[in-house]
Amino acid sequence: KLAVVIVLGPAAIAVVAFEVMLNATSMFNHSNVSIPLRLDRVLRFLVVTPDMHRVHHSIIRRETNSNFGFNLPWWDYLFRTYVPQPKDSHEHMSIGVKELRDEHQTERLTGMLQLPFLSNSKRKPSYQPVPNVGLMRM
Repeated sequence: KLAVVIVLGPAAIAVVAFEVMLNATSMFNHSNVSIPLRLDRVLRFLVVTPDMHRVHHSIIRRETNSNFGFNLPWWDYLFRTYVPQPKDSHEHMSIGVKELRDEHQTERLTGMLQLPFLSNSKRKPSYQPVPNVGLMRM
């Protein structure tokens, strides 16, 4: 990213504004906030909403391979990777990586940081779905 900034040479304020907007939209769509359905449907044409992006974190492969955007939704519409709702509803969907569901290994930062260095045989897969925790209502 720094190389692109250097090559294109935008004003420092433009880079700061871009980064602030990028991080704000990322924090918004990774939030655990439930937006009223009618408002969510309208917002999905402009920004990626939490419900829209949450589908991407599902353990179901078709859903994992969808809704890649985290700020602009148009790419998913254009490349037909948009999935409007999870099969099991937002309240009952399971999120995460199916093969890495061992909470003893992934509930602590140290366990998560070790994961890339463990061979597949040392990882402890657990295939029991863990439901999504409740959504915060607006």
